[in-house]
Amino acid sequence: MVIHTQKETLVQALSSTANNDKIGFVPTMGALHEGHISLVKKALSENDLVVVSIFVNPTQFNNTADLAKYPRTPKDDISLLKNLKGDVIVYLPEVSDLYDDSVSAKKYNFGGLENEMEGKHRKGHFDGVGTIVSKLLRIVKPDTAYFGEKDFQQLQIVKNLVSIEKLPVKIVGCPILREKNGLAMSSRNKRLSAKQFGEATIIYKTLNEVREKFSFTPINDLNAMVAERFLQNPHLNLEYFEIANEKTLKTAKRKSKDSKYRAFIAAFAGEIRLIDNMPLN
Repeated sequence: MVIHTQKETLVQALSSTANNDKIGFVPTMGALHEGHISLVKKALSENDLVVVSIFVNPTQFNNTADLAKYPRTPKDDISLLKNLKGDVIVYLPEVSDLYDDSVSAKKYNFGGLENEMEGKHRKGHFDGVGTIVSKLLRIVKPDTAYFGEKDFQQLQIVKNLVSIEKLPVKIVGCPILREKNGLAMSSRNKRLSAKQFGEATIIYKTLNEVREKFSFTPINDLNAMVAERFLQNPHLNLEYFEIANEKTLKTAKRKSKDSKYRAFIAAFAGEIRLIDNMPLN
């Protein structure tokens, strides 16, 4: 495994690979867990070599305190990646290597995808996501890039970004990996106390209940049920719950037989923000 801290050396290394070598790419913000590793393993199974970036992107945080407290564990991340079998290249840059003198985000129009759910509560977040993903894809020039479905809205945004900028890369969404109690694996889980970790299982249990009742329960009733579940639990504060069309991400008010739906939750355990989602049909 080789580690690059500068884009110039990474580009040079990638340009020296065989022309027919397939390159897979897994962009991460570090604090790696088994969910990330599952993406890297899938990438390794489908490509000749895999680039894993580790970079906490400042332009996608609308909360400076959240950025400051985001877990950073580069030594542990490298150890996890070293245990994998296959050709892995790690890109571990500083902010200046990617943003030069201007740490700012490009403004994007993602056809309205950016205005739903996370976009409502994290203004400018997807401009930051689009900016850094575009930069990374242009540096790595992968054949395929892999993203987890835990950030399903982000996945749809990235697919839209690739279409807008006509980037020659295939975007692959990978299933959510969960802890034994059902909590979606996340770098933010490292900040949870043992008590919070146990209480956060309400997110998974609620999504499961919604999925089980979706076919025969009106959406308004499901919304009310979820609100009640969180009111009964004083340890987690519900930020939003949405049942949305998977393609448009627009909030669903009624069901259509021709559409696929997904339930989305964002909630706080103390000051730690957790998100999750689940397909419903």
